[in-house]
Amino acid sequence: MRKIILLLLMANVSFAQLFQKKLDSLLQAHAEKDKAGMAVLVMKNGKTLYKEGFGLSNIDTQTPITPETNFRMASVSKQFTAACIILLENKKKLSYEDNLLKFFPDFNKEIGSQIQIKHLLTHTSGILDYEELIPDNQKEQLSDADVLQFLKVQTKTYFKAGSKFRYSNSGFCLLEQIIEKASGQNFVTFIKANVFEPLGMNNSTIYEAGRPMLNRAMGYARDKSGKVVFADQSITSATKGDGCVYSSLEDYSKWYQAIASNRLFHVVDELKKINHLIEGNKDINYGLGWFNGYGDKGIELYHTGSTCGFSNVVNVVPGKQFLFVYFSNIADNHSLEKPIRDLLRAEKIDNTEIDFAKVLSLTN
Repeated sequence: MRKIILLLLMANVSFAQLFQKKLDSLLQAHAEKDKAGMAVLVMKNGKTLYKEGFGLSNIDTQTPITPETNFRMASVSKQFTAACIILLENKKKLSYEDNLLKFFPDFNKEIGSQIQIKHLLTHTSGILDYEELIPDNQKEQLSDADVLQFLKVQTKTYFKAGSKFRYSNSGFCLLEQIIEKASGQNFVTFIKANVFEPLGMNNSTIYEAGRPMLNRAMGYARDKSGKVVFADQSITSATKGDGCVYSSLEDYSKWYQAIASNRLFHVVDELKKINHLIEGNKDINYGLGWFNGYGDKGIELYHTGSTCGFSNVVNVVPGKQFLFVYFSNIADNHSLEKPIRDLLRAEKIDNTEIDFAKVLSLTN
């Protein structure tokens, strides 16, 4: 019996080493070519199967990427903004049915009376994209308060609130302002005290211009020739509600554990309150900062994040104890997700069922 157990253990070790070697080879090749790179985390059945960084977080200083490196989450940040709203709703500080006029009395009355918090959380508000409203002479980075000023005077929307899905960064900038008004605290203080600190996400933070961040990855992009060049900030990089969280593999694994254990709130119960079936898809919804659907083991959650200098993918399946995280400090660098996922599926590690790739064109 001992020999059998020993042989099984040796087989498992050999399998793990082979899988890790294949993934190392794939990621190292890209990092050597691009200099900047990525960090990847894979967990299954409560075990960390892979957690590695490749390439440089800062090409100038030759600082390597590690599991502790903080990447700009871009739209992956939306799940954290939504978490703050959930916590406030659970404390009766707000209601998902509250409309914009409750928090912004000077908002256009017709539009503000129709759009509710639940519409912002599901990208069904129809509110205009603030990126299209930025003045040509704008030089300073925008804040969420600036976005509010743009939006509150608009006299039209794309469609009636609640009638259809249209991905909206504007909505999550408004949610950031709602969090501040409902909590009586600024957004950074609230999210740290109620999300990051309780979960031990001690290195996660919100970007604030001029404030240094530990273990921060700088952002890069490929120019027309394919060369990787510095590209860390844009005029929209300072808005907080739609994409300003910085986090690492180490900290994101703690967030995953909180989701899987329902530590801060019960994700499935909250999605039963706030979810929208995306038109043209029979199995994919959006709610609370997540594309989501149901497989044979329950809820499957997915989101990407794309911004100046960064590309990210996260996939959580609590019922299968599965987590996939891909963070890159190169813009538009999502193409690596497919070969990584193909390898995970070939090794029978990734058996998620929902094909979230078909809705990626809906994000912006």
